[in-house]
Amino acid sequence: MKQLLTVLKYTLLLSVSGLLMWYALRGQDLSRIVQTVREANYMWLLLTMVFSVLGYFSRAHRWKMQLDPTVSGPKPSFWDVYHAMMAGNLANMVLPGRVGEVVRCSLLQRTSQVPLQVSLGTVITERIIDVLVLLALLGTVLLLDFKTFWGFADKYLLQGKADALARNSNALVAAAIVAVLLVLLFGYILWRNLERLRQVAVFNKMLGFVKGLLAGVFSIVKLENKGAFLFHTFFTWLVYFLMDYLAFFAFPETYNLGVRAALAILTFGAFGMAAPVQGGIGVFHLLVQSTLLVYGISKEGGIAYALVVHGAQTLLIVIMGGISFIVSMGKSGRLGRKGSLLTTVPLENTADVEQR
Repeated sequence: MKQLLTVLKYTLLLSVSGLLMWYALRGQDLSRIVQTVREANYMWLLLTMVFSVLGYFSRAHRWKMQLDPTVSGPKPSFWDVYHAMMAGNLANMVLPGRVGEVVRCSLLQRTSQVPLQVSLGTVITERIIDVLVLLALLGTVLLLDFKTFWGFADKYLLQGKADALARNSNALVAAAIVAVLLVLLFGYILWRNLERLRQVAVFNKMLGFVKGLLAGVFSIVKLENKGAFLFHTFFTWLVYFLMDYLAFFAFPETYNLGVRAALAILTFGAFGMAAPVQGGIGVFHLLVQSTLLVYGISKEGGIAYALVVHGAQTLLIVIMGGISFIVSMGKSGRLGRKGSLLTTVPLENTADVEQR
């Protein structure tokens, strides 16, 4: 039954991706899209892939900086961290729901014996930082081009009802207040029954797991070089920006777009990639197409840009992630064989001592 539910979930999310992709392509001139893709200057795309590789190295180094203070034993090597991260990126392209985050932590546990809950905690911290950066980018984009985006939303999404929605916002405020009160009520009930829950074995196991997560989450506080951590965070997002900006020069229709448009593509494209579907397929393409439409790019030009950029990055992740997965599995297999030998040798030595 559990396997059936898993298959149904994957099928549903894949269907959502397909539906969104169909919606993005609906009513468009497919021959024009194909021609635009064929005529793209792929040297610019190759340059974006080079920057992507640098970004992956930087992101892996940042993750290692988070992991080192939380590990009591030998520190994981850079390459173990990098291979686990890239294999996780590959899993995110294939599996929905950001399962790749669990995959990379599991591989790191196999290759470097880093506790799963600790590495998951560092990943949560990483995602929190990414969300904060995304919110900052979203605020910047809306601040720079608020009138442009508001006019587009009013025309195509709200159909001229923006003013009426602003005048009737009481329902939204009330819903937000009710949600906050429910969260506070749940927290109060949990606090009142904490002693009873401590007597339940399952709760204690969950509590231990949560403590491990928190140790990873607060790993950023224990960083030895916070300046380097901030640099790698900035550099990673700078790489993402350059990937989107340089890709403009690959197409005649987007050639003249500037920094503001690139920031908008970076922001909304990141939201698309964060969607709980395989590799952001469909969601990324629709959001990028819609964003480029705001800046005057045709739907055909927008979807061609999204297809090529997403395709180039997918190809890179498949190659690099595939290699990393093979390397990680090979090392975990060798460690497993060594572990079995280590467990048998002391037993044999003990038997010899008893015989003597």
